[in-house]
Amino acid sequence: MIPEDQDAVDYLILNKGLEVAGVDAATGELLYSFTPKIKELMPELYKAHIDHVNAEIMVMWEKGFVNIDLLSDDPRVTLTEKAFNQEEISKLSDDNRWGLEEIKRLLKRRNF
Repeated sequence: MIPEDQDAVDYLILNKGLEVAGVDAATGELLYSFTPKIKELMPELYKAHIDHVNAEIMVMWEKGFVNIDLLSDDPRVTLTEKAFNQEEISKLSDDNRWGLEEIKRLLKRRNF
């Protein structure tokens, strides 16, 4: 539970639920990513985040930026060549571009 006198972001950083992921090239603002500890600290936020990421994966699949092995018991998501084509990426909305970058980040993290 977040203390009343503490900001949620500060609480999550101090309790290792968030970590700095980079800097937004357009705004200069820090970007954060959840750590596995977010599931323990704020399970509702974790579930909402996972639901959002899954919805973004489906959008990117429909647009041809990812492949999904839907017949597998543990479906694998892989990036297509289109996911690295700057011309195609530029056609996406800002939200979809952010979603694609988040998917790339998550896949990169999983492969380490």
